[in-house]
Amino acid sequence: MPNATNLLITSRGVRAFVDGLISVILPTYLINLGYSGFQVGALVTATLLGSAALTLAVGLRGFRQTPTRLLMWLTGLMALTGIGFATISWFWALFIIGAIGTMNPSSGDVSPFLPLEQSLLPLTTADENRNVVFARYAMVASLIGAIGALAAGLPQFIASRYDIQVQTVDRYVFLLYALGGLFLFLNYQRLQLPAIPIPSRTPLATSRRNVTRLSILFSIDAFGGGFVVQSMLVLWLGRRFDMSIARIGSLLFVTGILSAFSILLAPKVAKRFGLVRTMVFTHIPASIFLMTAAFMPNAPLAIMFLILRSLVSSMDVPARTSYVMAIVPANERAAAASVTNVPRSLAASLPPLATGAMLDHSNFGWPLLIAGTLKITYDLLLLFQFRSVRPPEEG
Repeated sequence: MPNATNLLITSRGVRAFVDGLISVILPTYLINLGYSGFQVGALVTATLLGSAALTLAVGLRGFRQTPTRLLMWLTGLMALTGIGFATISWFWALFIIGAIGTMNPSSGDVSPFLPLEQSLLPLTTADENRNVVFARYAMVASLIGAIGALAAGLPQFIASRYDIQVQTVDRYVFLLYALGGLFLFLNYQRLQLPAIPIPSRTPLATSRRNVTRLSILFSIDAFGGGFVVQSMLVLWLGRRFDMSIARIGSLLFVTGILSAFSILLAPKVAKRFGLVRTMVFTHIPASIFLMTAAFMPNAPLAIMFLILRSLVSSMDVPARTSYVMAIVPANERAAAASVTNVPRSLAASLPPLATGAMLDHSNFGWPLLIAGTLKITYDLLLLFQFRSVRPPEEG
């Protein structure tokens, strides 16, 4: 029987590939259908709001089912979401499908799959290895997501090579997303864990205070990140510098690869400086690089600062997840993961709407400046409030 850790990491990789692919293709697909930047932002907002509601429901109301069973149900919804986007082009129908489905327009994971997988991962390893396991999990997501973003140039190549409308080829990409749901169903069926803690019927009974405080802080970070979710960053690069999808996909591939390998350094940094300091002191430089990119007068300089950002922007991801899982009891992990991940979609849901409206009127990088300012604010507040709340391995 395959190792449970490897099965969960493989599942994360599959989702990262289709999410990376879709997040790049989605905005241009909608633009090619005749929709405005504001409408693209509205649909991205719908997908993020829907993911937030579903993630919260899974965490707080899903205690009647085991996490593995919930994961298998979600794969069915994922398949239906892909089929819907592949077969329907009416905006309001896509809006509804985005709101109730699992589509992810972000380079990160904002789906209800994430908290369930995060709650299961600590069961597969000892506390002293937890940071390493979460680093592998995040590294695979970043690496495979980068490959998905790079593959986003293939539909355009195929369309031009065989004289087919690019929208037609893009529809098959959404069917590939649906097939990803089928693969995940088969993968989750093979999971065998030693013991799955029975979720508390009173979610967050002992960890409510810390989880609530973290959720508020994560919502500030996510709100800032919502201005530069990958789909909207693709739209900004295209309008600001007239970059093609193939070129943008190549850039996102490079940044994703660099992010993936930088993640491997996170456990070593955390072992020396602690999880909270690792989160803060790698995140602040990333925000400064993002804000600097907004002022660049040409594509090469903007690309340089986006690449510099990628070197440190994801090192906080495994540290953050490991930290949350470490400071709550095992039977409250699913609820804690859901409540702290909901801001990644709920607080990030409205900014894409604002970004789309901004880009309809100006191609300057206002969204990048707003995002960087909010993220630095989050970092400073996190350090101030949680520097003395330590996980078990830090004593």
